[in-house]
Amino acid sequence: MKDLPSIDAVQEALAGQDYVCGRALATVVFLSLRLGRPLFLEGEAGTGKTEIAKAIASALGRRLIRLQCYEGLDASSAVYEWNFAEQMIAIRTAEAAGGADRDALKTELFTQDYLIERPLLQAMRPQDGGAPVLLIDEIDRTDEPFEAFLLEALSDFQVTIPELGTVKAPEPPIVILTSNRTREVHDALKRRCLYHWVDYPSFEREIEILQARAPEAAEALSREVVAFVQQLRTEDLFKKPGVAETIDWAKCLLALDVIDLSPEVIADTLGAILKYQDDIARLQGSEAKRILDEARASMEPA
Repeated sequence: MKDLPSIDAVQEALAGQDYVCGRALATVVFLSLRLGRPLFLEGEAGTGKTEIAKAIASALGRRLIRLQCYEGLDASSAVYEWNFAEQMIAIRTAEAAGGADRDALKTELFTQDYLIERPLLQAMRPQDGGAPVLLIDEIDRTDEPFEAFLLEALSDFQVTIPELGTVKAPEPPIVILTSNRTREVHDALKRRCLYHWVDYPSFEREIEILQARAPEAAEALSREVVAFVQQLRTEDLFKKPGVAETIDWAKCLLALDVIDLSPEVIADTLGAILKYQDDIARLQGSEAKRILDEARASMEPA
């Protein structure tokens, strides 16, 4: 893609959107854009999979179209539906006028005027500024029939509306799929994509991310926050905190004018980094101090 002609250009463009990524991720993004292949990003929740789609869209000046997946999502909900309320009004209006031609009315009701476009259909439409970025978020929440439908839609970049015919994208959208791996996604879908596992960042990279997203945080506090969160991820928790929680927690601490961490401050703000009561209960009492001590020890030079 001419907008991002190299891997370095991808890294610079994403950095311009406050998205810090390593060379491996930048490479697979570059190849996805260059080859026109969907990009499949898998990893723990909160590691930045959704954010990269937003960053790519902003960097390229493209529209971001997001299909949020959920259990029970079907093809019609993802592609289109008819505006039944408006259709009923049109029917009542025609009946009140008297002598309505049923065949003509039926034809009139199933036109673009009554069509509600959902994300997949929107992504097939021409867009100002070029093909949109289509984010299919948390594909692992859907079931196999929807995966099979998606496989066909992404192969030909077209969808069919029985009443109107086939809509084919004049320019294929930039497709990014994400999965939190709550279940395995079928190999057939993965084979259509370039794949990358998005892991928790290293200490230094997470510092870079935090400095980009919360630049007002002092370096000493940032290092303590990241060290504590990274130590927390080694604990036996139901849900480990992601990078998003690191950023949220730092912003909460800044709002409280915290200069450095203490067990008391940690206890008061645990809801910013842990989202399950069982996990929060584990860090009560001396546990928070133990983890904080271990985090500080990990920052000391060897």
